[in-house]
Amino acid sequence: MGKEKQGEEVELLETLGDFTSKENWDKFFTIRGSDDSFEWYAEWGEVGGPLISHLHPQQQILVPGCGNSRLSEHLYDAGFKSITNIDFSKVVISDMLRRNVRERPAMRWRVMDMTNMQLLDESFDVVVDKGGLDALMEPKLGPKLGNQYLSEVKRILKSGGKFICLTLAESHVLGLLFSKLRFGWKMSIEAIPHKPSSKPGLQTFVVVAEKEMSSTLHEITALFNKYSLYCYGNQACGINEALENENQIRKGHFNGSYIFYSLQDLQLGAQGDLTKLCQGRRFQLTLGGQGDSLFCYRAILLDARQQSTPFMYHCGVFIVPKTRAHEWLFSSEEGQWMVVESSKAARLIMVLLDTSHNNASMDDIQKDLSPLVKQLAPGKDDNGAQIPFMMASDGIKQRNIIHQVTSPLSGPVIVEDVVYENVDVDVSCLLPSRELIFRRLIFERTESLVQSEALVTKEGSEKINQIERKKPSSSSKSKRGTQKEIELSNQLKVYHSYLASSYHTGIISGFMLISSYMESVVSTEKTVKALVIGLGAGLLPMFLRECMPFLHIEMVELDPVILNLARDYFDFTEDKGLKVHIADGIQYVREIANSAEADEVSVFHGNGDTSCNSNYHLNENCMAYHVEGRGTTKVDIVIIDVDSSDSSSGLTCPAADFVEESFFQIVKDTLSEEGLFVINLVSRSSAIKDMVVSRMKAVFSHLFCLQLEEEVNEVLFALCIESCIEEDCFPEAALKLEKLLKFKHPEMSQRIIDGTKKCAFGGSYCGPCAAQAQLFPDIGPQVLQKLDNSFGQPSYNKGSSCPSGPKTRMLPSLQQ
Repeated sequence: MGKEKQGEEVELLETLGDFTSKENWDKFFTIRGSDDSFEWYAEWGEVGGPLISHLHPQQQILVPGCGNSRLSEHLYDAGFKSITNIDFSKVVISDMLRRNVRERPAMRWRVMDMTNMQLLDESFDVVVDKGGLDALMEPKLGPKLGNQYLSEVKRILKSGGKFICLTLAESHVLGLLFSKLRFGWKMSIEAIPHKPSSKPGLQTFVVVAEKEMSSTLHEITALFNKYSLYCYGNQACGINEALENENQIRKGHFNGSYIFYSLQDLQLGAQGDLTKLCQGRRFQLTLGGQGDSLFCYRAILLDARQQSTPFMYHCGVFIVPKTRAHEWLFSSEEGQWMVVESSKAARLIMVLLDTSHNNASMDDIQKDLSPLVKQLAPGKDDNGAQIPFMMASDGIKQRNIIHQVTSPLSGPVIVEDVVYENVDVDVSCLLPSRELIFRRLIFERTESLVQSEALVTKEGSEKINQIERKKPSSSSKSKRGTQKEIELSNQLKVYHSYLASSYHTGIISGFMLISSYMESVVSTEKTVKALVIGLGAGLLPMFLRECMPFLHIEMVELDPVILNLARDYFDFTEDKGLKVHIADGIQYVREIANSAEADEVSVFHGNGDTSCNSNYHLNENCMAYHVEGRGTTKVDIVIIDVDSSDSSSGLTCPAADFVEESFFQIVKDTLSEEGLFVINLVSRSSAIKDMVVSRMKAVFSHLFCLQLEEEVNEVLFALCIESCIEEDCFPEAALKLEKLLKFKHPEMSQRIIDGTKKCAFGGSYCGPCAAQAQLFPDIGPQVLQKLDNSFGQPSYNKGSSCPSGPKTRMLPSLQQ
């Protein structure tokens, strides 16, 4: 008889097929009848004790998907009278009502879909689910119905209420349950003891999740020994793995290693009420990637900190290209807040693109992001408010890549000719009959950093009438977009009488600090010795050789590939007054300092032998660092003009080793008594800039700063001389410098002299009481302008952040 009944049950279960079908369940319950209850999992004797331990008689209890189980009846009989049962099968609700109306009159029965309950918010203390969630989680249908159901559970439960779920704890069910109730829920899982059996089957578990007011994250408590489960190995392994993975995520939230929220997490209150702005709120999240968008995105949401000026936008989106995502400005918290301040948005959503977006157009990305970011905008009633997209721009109109090479030291390197979309009227006077072309040297490791930039002209072309610094443009084309041929590159020559980089002219402006000394040296027909660390395209030394022929310049470059590029594509040439050494810059300076201390005539001999031990190899053209008539190895000017291969550190230029106090001391030992130390500093971090200045102050007597307009870089100058040059002497010193400069075009001289005035305005660090705030003001990137349809990254010269920075355009379709 037992076998016959078991066979009938199997036949009945086969009639269900789809556990989410109302028609199938109606058929099942009709065949089964009202008096023949069916228990899906454990019997009352097994589950009663653990279940009752979580309940109080006065609580309002909901049993969704009740079916014809006797669970509610047992609870009622145990003293829990306030029970509401729901099921979407009218057949079973009618049967259960008739069965209980006399014996359990206070029990309520309603026909209702558990994924769309017609019940008030926060109206129940407890929801008891016995297999309901499992039935909804059909693998073929995915988590949609389970998601809807758990959202309803969260809605109807009171604060402090409990969701008690009897489940087989399959991995796909636990995956949804754990993630859906991750924030603001205390959760435990307990194994229901099985009756002894020779054939262990699937064990039933009870998951208890308690709703809290806060969005606190708690680890899940396992109230069982994972080695003592009475279930098959696959079920036990799946449960243990799900628990370990989820608790690893939750632990990660505690220590900060896992800090990416899903949009669903946020809608569940993981970061509070997102419809309201919260000053200084910042968190990372993922957007898309679950069938509701083409791509998945990594993003940071930032609510602006207190701001004195009104916001232009209630919400904005800032897109960071893959090539710039590692930069300090976008990867560090301090840099991100600077972007927020510049955006003038009360809430900024920074989206960081990666390789998965390489083949997507900007229009595709905007369309894909629009419905996602709208859900993150503050305010519920901002009808018509537009959300601007902001992105980096390089202002390139045409681009022609003329050479690409991979260096073992510098990685992939590009030489390109570009035409900018917008240039000043004064700049256009250079070649009035055609567009100005600039040749650029770029390292792919930092594509947004232009190592060198030069004006190029066609040999025998129109006479250059006027020299003026071009200004950055206000729009861009993608660097990866269609490239237009500009001209045959072999017809173009670098014009070395013009400096395209404003920080180069800034360096020369600082020479006024030792203009009296240089004047005295020149008057005796001797030579001023300059050492430049970092060749780039060789534009600064070539310019210096032309305008200051009394300089003897030694260049130090680590990478021989860069020297070859400078010669082949930037018309760099060496002569008796301009030499290049292939060597490590720090080691080279150290050797000069050592030889100066030993009072040797030179560091290197013409035959290539070294006068001291060194671990680097010198170029065969290296000469002794000795100028005829000057019997000393001391150097008059040391310029550090190198970039950092690790821009994520917050220090774009120079590399970190060049700003160590120990290196500054070596430089001081290298310099002559009247010597000048120049360093190109590029960092948006005020803490890093303060650190560099503090280290320099510990070594040098006097520091000066030239802050370039609209740019992030600062050119720092240090003097060895004990007596401090006073500001009222700057005009006279600038005049002496102007007399020393030899230019084909007076406009270049004027630019340099104008730079001396900016340096004078900055003041100097003369003594311990100098106010650093005056020299190093907060120079956040004030960079917003209207954006065209382009999407690129800003380019900026080595030591100079793009003045144009991110631009913004409005998306009319993206409205609240």
